[in-house]
Amino acid sequence: MIDPFSRTLLAYPTSVHPDARLAGDAIKIAGAVRGGRAAIDGVVFHTDRGSTYTAKSFTDLCGHLGLRQSMGRVGSCFDNAAAEAFFSTLEHEVLSRHHFTTRDQARQVVVGWCLDFYNTRRRHSAAGLQSPADYERIAADQPAAA
Repeated sequence: MIDPFSRTLLAYPTSVHPDARLAGDAIKIAGAVRGGRAAIDGVVFHTDRGSTYTAKSFTDLCGHLGLRQSMGRVGSCFDNAAAEAFFSTLEHEVLSRHHFTTRDQARQVVVGWCLDFYNTRRRHSAAGLQSPADYERIAADQPAAA
């Protein structure tokens, strides 16, 4: 789950299957990272129209947490450009450079890259060539606009 403001990865749970349970876990983790339910009430969560995000259990969870669902047009990859760019980066910078013998090994490498590199050191053009962590820190130090 990516925050489009800073490109921060808020949650990156893993599973054998990319299903509604995994997406629900991601939302719960992201909510905890951002300060709990009050911090995500009214937040817009944008996805594609896959069965993962249209499943009743997932839409019910979004409603319970106060998230507004937004879905892209059918067949349009541009609505999910940030997520598509992230997965392209993950494939290029991590997956193509490792040979995994177990799922656990793959999970450890991917989660380690997310924690130790992507959010803290990898610079993003959408974040003023800062890491997501630095971009959020700088934004938090700015005086509020009148």
